[in-house]
Amino acid sequence: MVTTPKKTKMTTLKKELPYILIALIPFIYLAFIWNNLPETVPMHWNGKGEIDRYGSKNELWGLTAMLSGLGYFLFLIIPKIDPKGKLDKMGNKFNQLRLLLSLFMSALATFIIYSVQQTESTPPFTLIFSLIGLLFAGLGNYFKTIKPNYFIGIKTPWTLENEEVWKKTHLFGGKLWFIGGLLIFILSLIIPHDYSFYLLMIVTIIISIVPIIYSYLEFKKLKA
Repeated sequence: MVTTPKKTKMTTLKKELPYILIALIPFIYLAFIWNNLPETVPMHWNGKGEIDRYGSKNELWGLTAMLSGLGYFLFLIIPKIDPKGKLDKMGNKFNQLRLLLSLFMSALATFIIYSVQQTESTPPFTLIFSLIGLLFAGLGNYFKTIKPNYFIGIKTPWTLENEEVWKKTHLFGGKLWFIGGLLIFILSLIIPHDYSFYLLMIVTIIISIVPIIYSYLEFKKLKA
Protein backbone atom coordinates (compact mmCIF):
# COMPACT_ATOMS: atom_id res chain seq x y z
CA MET A 1 0.00 0.00 0.00
CA VAL A 2 1.36 3.38 -1.02
CA THR A 3 1.11 6.21 1.51
CA THR A 4 -0.05 9.45 -0.10
CA PRO A 5 1.57 12.80 0.77
CA LYS A 6 -1.77 13.96 2.20
CA LYS A 7 -1.95 11.02 4.61
CA THR A 8 1.68 11.54 5.57
CA LYS A 9 1.01 15.19 6.40
CA MET A 10 -2.06 14.25 8.46
CA THR A 11 -0.08 11.63 10.39
CA THR A 12 2.70 14.14 11.06
CA LEU A 13 0.20 16.75 12.23
CA LYS A 14 -1.43 14.28 14.64
CA LYS A 15 1.97 13.43 16.12
CA GLU A 16 2.92 17.10 16.44
CA LEU A 17 -0.43 18.32 17.80
CA PRO A 18 0.29 17.56 21.50
CA TYR A 19 3.62 19.43 21.31
CA ILE A 20 2.00 22.37 19.49
CA LEU A 21 -0.76 22.64 22.11
CA ILE A 22 1.78 22.52 24.94
CA ALA A 23 3.87 25.25 23.29
CA LEU A 24 0.76 27.44 22.84
CA ILE A 25 -0.31 27.36 26.51
CA PRO A 26 1.79 30.37 27.66
CA PHE A 27 0.79 32.36 24.55
CA ILE A 28 -2.89 31.74 25.27
CA TYR A 29 -2.44 32.63 28.93
CA LEU A 30 -0.60 35.85 28.06
CA ALA A 31 -3.32 36.86 25.58
CA PHE A 32 -5.98 36.16 28.22
CA ILE A 33 -4.43 38.47 30.86
CA TRP A 34 -2.95 41.03 28.44
CA ASN A 35 -5.44 43.84 29.06
CA ASN A 36 -5.00 43.52 32.82
CA LEU A 37 -1.23 43.98 32.69
CA PRO A 38 0.32 47.42 33.24
CA GLU A 39 2.52 48.83 30.46
CA THR A 40 5.62 48.33 32.61
CA VAL A 41 6.08 44.97 34.32
CA PRO A 42 8.82 43.16 36.30
CA MET A 43 11.18 41.38 33.92
CA HIS A 44 13.95 40.04 36.17
CA TRP A 45 14.45 38.93 39.77
CA ASN A 46 17.70 38.48 41.70
CA GLY A 47 18.71 35.47 43.79
CA LYS A 48 16.64 36.74 46.71
CA GLY A 49 13.49 36.94 44.61
CA GLU A 50 13.60 40.76 44.50
CA ILE A 51 12.70 42.62 41.30
CA ASP A 52 15.83 44.20 39.78
CA ARG A 53 14.57 45.11 36.29
CA TYR A 54 11.35 46.38 34.74
CA GLY A 55 10.43 46.48 31.08
CA SER A 56 7.60 46.86 28.59
CA LYS A 57 4.97 44.15 28.73
CA ASN A 58 5.57 43.66 24.99
CA GLU A 59 8.82 41.94 25.95
CA LEU A 60 6.76 39.08 27.31
CA TRP A 61 5.83 37.98 23.78
CA GLY A 62 9.49 37.67 22.85
CA LEU A 63 10.33 35.89 26.10
CA THR A 64 7.47 33.43 25.59
CA ALA A 65 8.51 32.81 21.98
CA MET A 66 12.11 32.21 23.06
CA LEU A 67 11.18 29.71 25.78
CA SER A 68 8.14 27.85 24.51
CA GLY A 69 8.14 28.58 20.78
CA LEU A 70 11.86 28.19 20.12
CA GLY A 71 11.94 25.08 22.32
CA TYR A 72 9.28 23.49 20.11
CA PHE A 73 11.00 24.27 16.82
CA LEU A 74 14.42 23.16 18.03
CA PHE A 75 13.19 19.69 18.93
CA LEU A 76 11.31 19.54 15.65
CA ILE A 77 14.42 20.35 13.59
CA ILE A 78 17.24 18.67 15.54
CA PRO A 79 16.40 15.05 14.55
CA LYS A 80 16.25 16.09 10.88
CA ILE A 81 19.75 17.59 10.90
CA ASP A 82 21.38 14.94 13.07
CA PRO A 83 24.11 13.67 10.68
CA LYS A 84 24.17 10.16 12.18
CA GLY A 85 20.39 9.85 12.55
CA LYS A 86 20.82 8.44 16.06
CA LEU A 87 18.03 10.54 17.60
CA ASP A 88 15.44 9.00 15.28
CA LYS A 89 16.64 5.56 16.35
CA MET A 90 15.71 6.39 19.95
CA GLY A 91 12.08 6.15 18.85
CA ASN A 92 9.56 6.65 21.63
CA LYS A 93 12.30 7.47 24.15
CA PHE A 94 13.14 10.62 22.22
CA ASN A 95 9.45 11.57 22.07
CA GLN A 96 9.19 11.12 25.84
CA LEU A 97 12.27 13.27 26.36
CA ARG A 98 10.86 15.90 24.02
CA LEU A 99 7.55 15.85 25.88
CA LEU A 100 9.31 16.31 29.23
CA LEU A 101 11.30 19.33 27.98
CA SER A 102 8.28 20.82 26.18
CA LEU A 103 6.20 20.66 29.36
CA PHE A 104 8.98 22.27 31.37
CA MET A 105 9.60 25.13 28.91
CA SER A 106 5.87 25.83 28.65
CA ALA A 107 5.46 25.72 32.45
CA LEU A 108 8.46 28.03 32.92
CA ALA A 109 7.12 30.58 30.41
CA THR A 110 3.65 30.44 32.00
CA PHE A 111 5.11 30.90 35.49
CA ILE A 112 7.14 33.94 34.40
CA ILE A 113 4.01 35.51 32.90
CA TYR A 114 2.15 34.77 36.13
CA SER A 115 4.98 36.28 38.18
CA VAL A 116 4.84 39.68 36.44
CA GLN A 117 1.33 40.09 37.86
CA GLN A 118 2.58 39.67 41.44
CA THR A 119 3.82 43.24 41.84
CA GLU A 120 2.92 43.40 45.53
CA SER A 121 4.34 40.05 46.61
CA THR A 122 7.28 37.78 45.92
CA PRO A 123 6.39 35.02 43.45
CA PRO A 124 6.85 31.46 44.80
CA PHE A 125 10.18 30.78 43.09
CA THR A 126 10.56 27.69 45.26
CA LEU A 127 8.14 26.09 42.80
CA ILE A 128 10.52 26.79 39.93
CA PHE A 129 13.49 25.35 41.83
CA SER A 130 11.55 22.19 42.63
CA LEU A 131 10.41 21.88 38.98
CA ILE A 132 14.01 22.26 37.81
CA GLY A 133 14.94 19.50 40.24
CA LEU A 134 12.29 17.23 38.74
CA LEU A 135 13.51 18.15 35.24
CA PHE A 136 17.10 17.18 36.14
CA ALA A 137 15.88 13.89 37.63
CA GLY A 138 13.76 13.20 34.56
CA LEU A 139 16.63 13.97 32.19
CA GLY A 140 18.96 11.76 34.21
CA ASN A 141 16.50 8.92 33.81
CA TYR A 142 16.75 9.23 30.00
CA PHE A 143 20.51 9.72 29.71
CA LYS A 144 21.17 6.00 29.32
CA THR A 145 18.88 5.86 26.27
CA ILE A 146 20.52 8.73 24.35
CA LYS A 147 22.51 7.56 21.35
CA PRO A 148 25.77 9.35 20.40
CA ASN A 149 24.87 12.60 18.65
CA TYR A 150 25.98 16.23 18.38
CA PHE A 151 22.92 17.89 19.94
CA ILE A 152 21.64 16.15 23.10
CA GLY A 153 23.55 14.65 26.02
CA ILE A 154 27.01 14.96 27.54
CA LYS A 155 28.96 16.01 24.46
CA THR A 156 32.69 16.08 25.13
CA PRO A 157 35.58 15.32 22.74
CA TRP A 158 35.94 11.97 24.52
CA THR A 159 32.29 10.84 24.43
CA LEU A 160 32.00 11.80 20.75
CA GLU A 161 35.25 10.01 19.95
CA ASN A 162 34.36 6.69 21.56
CA GLU A 163 30.92 5.08 21.81
CA GLU A 164 31.86 3.05 24.89
CA VAL A 165 32.93 6.24 26.68
CA TRP A 166 29.59 7.79 25.63
CA LYS A 167 27.64 4.88 27.14
CA LYS A 168 29.60 4.79 30.39
CA THR A 169 29.51 8.57 30.81
CA HIS A 170 25.75 8.75 30.23
CA LEU A 171 25.08 5.85 32.57
CA PHE A 172 27.15 7.53 35.29
CA GLY A 173 25.92 11.05 34.46
CA GLY A 174 22.31 9.87 34.40
CA LYS A 175 22.56 8.56 37.95
CA LEU A 176 24.25 11.78 39.06
CA TRP A 177 21.59 13.99 37.43
CA PHE A 178 18.79 11.85 38.88
CA ILE A 179 20.18 12.06 42.44
CA GLY A 180 21.03 15.75 42.08
CA GLY A 181 17.57 16.52 40.73
CA LEU A 182 15.83 14.73 43.60
CA LEU A 183 18.09 16.55 46.07
CA ILE A 184 17.12 19.93 44.58
CA PHE A 185 13.43 19.00 44.54
CA ILE A 186 13.30 17.84 48.16
CA LEU A 187 15.54 20.47 49.76
CA SER A 188 14.03 23.40 47.84
CA LEU A 189 10.70 22.60 49.51
CA ILE A 190 12.32 22.66 52.95
CA ILE A 191 15.07 25.28 53.08
CA PRO A 192 14.61 29.08 52.69
CA HIS A 193 14.40 30.61 49.19
CA ASP A 194 17.87 32.21 49.33
CA TYR A 195 19.50 28.89 50.13
CA SER A 196 17.46 27.10 47.45
CA PHE A 197 18.97 29.37 44.82
CA TYR A 198 22.53 28.60 45.94
CA LEU A 199 21.68 24.90 46.23
CA LEU A 200 20.47 24.93 42.63
CA MET A 201 23.66 26.65 41.44
CA ILE A 202 25.99 24.30 43.34
CA VAL A 203 24.25 21.08 42.31
CA THR A 204 23.99 22.24 38.68
CA ILE A 205 27.72 22.96 38.55
CA ILE A 206 28.56 19.58 40.11
CA ILE A 207 26.34 17.46 37.84
CA SER A 208 27.60 19.40 34.81
CA ILE A 209 31.34 19.24 35.50
CA VAL A 210 31.79 15.82 37.13
CA PRO A 211 30.54 13.84 34.07
CA ILE A 212 32.94 15.81 31.86
CA ILE A 213 35.86 14.81 34.07
CA TYR A 214 34.54 11.25 34.20
CA SER A 215 34.43 11.03 30.39
CA TYR A 216 38.05 12.17 30.14
CA LEU A 217 39.20 9.62 32.74
CA GLU A 218 37.29 6.80 31.02
CA PHE A 219 38.78 7.76 27.65
CA LYS A 220 42.32 7.79 29.07
CA LYS A 221 41.67 4.42 30.72
CA LEU A 222 40.62 2.85 27.40
CA LYS A 223 43.61 4.33 25.58
CA ALA A 224 46.10 3.20 28.25
